[in-house]
Formats: sequence, C-alpha cells, structure tokens
Amino acid sequence: MEDKLIIKNIIKKKEKGMEMLIDEYGNFIASIVRRTLMNAKIYEEECIDDVLLAIWNNIEKFDNEKNSFKNWIGSISKYRAINYRKKYISSNTYLNIEHEEIPYIDKELSMREIEEEINDLIGTLNDKDAEIFRRYYLEDISLKDIAIQNETSVENLHNRLSRGRKKLRLHLNKKKV
Repeated sequence: MEDKLIIKNIIKKKEKGMEMLIDEYGNFIASIVRRTLMNAKIYEEECIDDVLLAIWNNIEKFDNEKNSFKNWIGSISKYRAINYRKKYISSNTYLNIEHEEIPYIDKELSMREIEEEINDLIGTLNDKDAEIFRRYYLEDISLKDIAIQNETSVENLHNRLSRGRKKLRLHLNKKKV
C-alpha cells in the first residue's frame, strides 16, 4: 500500500514521494551501494543521490507486474553502484607513481604491524606449540611433515593446534576487555 503511494507521489513529481521513498528504502539503498562500492566510500553519497535521481526520472518505467518496487529500487541501486565502482577503479588507474607509493608504504607498514601482533600472540604459547603454529600456519608446512620431523602423530598435532587456538582466543578476549 505504501509503495503505491510513494510511486503515485513520485509520478506527480511531488517531493513528498521522495521523502517517503527515503524513509522507507533509504537504508536499503545505502546498504546496497555501500556493499557494492566496497572501499570507495568517497563515492557513496554521490551514488545514492544518483540512485534517487534515477528513480525520480524513471518512475514511469516501473512495472509492478514484472517486479516488486523494492526489487526495482535494488536493481537500480546495484547497477548505479557498479557504474560508480568502474568509474572509481578507472580513475585510480591513472594516478602517477608518487600517489601509488603511499598506499604501498602504508600496506608494508600494516603488514609489519600485523606480523608483530601475530608473533606476540603466538609468543604467549609454550615454545613447542608456538613452533607448531608458526610452521603450520605461517610457513604452510603440512601436519604430516611436521609430525614426521617431530616424531609424533598428526592427531597429536591436531590436538595441540586446537588447544593452542583456544589459548589464543582466551588471550585475545582478555586483551579486548
């Protein structure tokens, strides 16, 4: 019922229709745009405005026999956001080298920080478990190979890893509090 009223008001080009649309579907549109644009937050608001304008200009094309109003709005939101994402990606491809080095440095710094945090976290385990964690999770060595080198069973390693993960979870939970 409310959809019909929204559509009727937008067809008559009444602002009340857009207000009702935003009240009813604003969060829905924003979530689709946000999810589709991913990390291009600078384009979100502009894209949402573009979606609303597209709905305003194309309301006559809506056919309730083909689709629900919500699905029609969702598809407009999705495709507008995809177009913005393409625009965002293409505009970033032409940046000069100086601008590209900054994210690389930030990424390298972040990776070092993450590596330090992981090593600190693994350091809370006893030496044997820490070594198993490093070899299995960081060096990607199979449990079978680790078992052979440590003269133990794969099942034993599974148990140690499981207990270690529990210890790490507890440690992380204590750290958060």
